[in-house]
Amino acid sequence: MEKKESAKERILRVADQLFYQEGIRAVGIDRIIAESGVAKASFYRSFPTKDDLVVTYLELRRQRKIAHIEYARKERPESALEQLRYLIDYLAELMKHPSYRGDALMNTIVEFPDTSHPCHVKALASRNEVFDRVADMAEEAGIRNPRELSELLRLLYSGASMVAYINKEDFKPELLSIAARVLIDSQVT
Repeated sequence: MEKKESAKERILRVADQLFYQEGIRAVGIDRIIAESGVAKASFYRSFPTKDDLVVTYLELRRQRKIAHIEYARKERPESALEQLRYLIDYLAELMKHPSYRGDALMNTIVEFPDTSHPCHVKALASRNEVFDRVADMAEEAGIRNPRELSELLRLLYSGASMVAYINKEDFKPELLSIAARVLIDSQVT
């Protein structure tokens, strides 16, 4: 028997979709309540403020990004180097999806420029954790300077993420893969 979705789960599912597709500031609480079909009281029991909901949304997005890394590890168990290469190829393919709207964590940082705002803090910390894990994978792969490679891949991914959103029809994910492989291979010891 399938578990029934709780009010909190419904709210988060709807918020995830709307925040990503339309932007966090563009989507109001009343719309999330209406589209999730929960009572206002249920919403505020689950999320006392919109910021609480956004931070939970960002945690969901962080978990998905970590899951991408774990997926690459499972798909290429033979070597961390192959996992790293596969991860970039996998992320490049995700950028081709018609609903792709850039990196949710980057988008949040742009929407909340105040560096002390809880949404900015959570998005930045999540993004840093993801690329720390990429650096760990690079270290396991025997990369000469794993932290530097992680930062280079972060720059490359960030730019590709924006290009994939802005120039959907012209985006070529294979170019991201090629550029990432050049960077990775230049650092193999």
